Amino acid sequence: MNKPKYQIVADEIKEKIINKSYQVGMLLPTEKQFQDRYNLSRYTIRQAMDLLVKEGYIKKKKGSGSYVSYNYLNTNQNNETKKIGVIVTYLSDYIFPSIIRGIENVLKKHGYSLILASTNNNHEEERKCLEMMLNQGVTGLIIEPTKSNVYNPNLSYYSLFKQRDIPILMINAKYDELNLPYIAIDDVKSGYLATKYLVDQGHENIALITKIDDNQGKLRMKGYFNAFESNHILFKGEHIYTFDTESKPQVIEQIVQHICEKKINITGLVCYNDEIAYEIIQRLKQRNVQIPSDLSVVGEDNSVLSKLSEMDLTTTSHPQELLGRKAAEWMITAINTDKKQTSQLIDTYIIERNSVKKI
Repeated sequence: MNKPKYQIVADEIKEKIINKSYQVGMLLPTEKQFQDRYNLSRYTIRQAMDLLVKEGYIKKKKGSGSYVSYNYLNTNQNNETKKIGVIVTYLSDYIFPSIIRGIENVLKKHGYSLILASTNNNHEEERKCLEMMLNQGVTGLIIEPTKSNVYNPNLSYYSLFKQRDIPILMINAKYDELNLPYIAIDDVKSGYLATKYLVDQGHENIALITKIDDNQGKLRMKGYFNAFESNHILFKGEHIYTFDTESKPQVIEQIVQHICEKKINITGLVCYNDEIAYEIIQRLKQRNVQIPSDLSVVGEDNSVLSKLSEMDLTTTSHPQELLGRKAAEWMITAINTDKKQTSQLIDTYIIERNSVKKI
């Protein structure tokens, strides 16, 4: 029995995709061009294209045309386990083991494996991680942006993932330049709650130390400002300390010196995260500054560090494993359905412990 004409056309295009005459992500000729090439009706060509879409070889984009889809690689690799790439800034960071555990638990249930990489918050390392994920043929990518509050020379790499129909999800932060979905803690609310808690305990001279080369630090600073504004209190510019990835040790030492030498007159301190709070508290104790009798301190992210010393740290919640599970569930849905996936903010709240003194 002879094959229908649309099947013959579909098979020929499919063969060119498989032998890479038509590369992944490539814009295919228009239906009119295929009509002229095969001397067939537009209806027949459309039947062929619709079949290729159904089989996952091409993807139509409204107003743009038909592209070779990356999906066909995933369905033609001898049923290998499908792989999801996960890129974080620091593998050893205290919050990431929980996030990764949440991701991995969900992926395993759906038959996906995880490829893990770290950028060390460095753009060159991020580029290598992105190239590695493309070469590994990942089905989706979950990534924490590197230095998300400064210009990133790797932004064009994300277009390669889009061309190959690989879903991308940002976690913890996002690149403002890219219109990509993300899942993160409500960092503005976190900064607001940490500051407002001190205000509610009678503090007005409150310093902030925050990270300025990532989006989280900028948003937590905004929350700090909002708390002062909503309580009709003026903050002081000299009470704000900012650091980036490279300057963190020096700025921590600077604020400790300023507190000990009374160069700043403060009763409370809001820290970018629990790691910064823990390090500052340990250094202050070595110089006989007592927490909270001499200085009240609030961290952010409820990490294991908030409970490591005899003084438990007041902090804000950061359900890391939940964030990981939500990210993995988002990715599974994005891969398996055409449903548009949106960004999500995870709520946060204050966790009251004993590092703050009521005035």
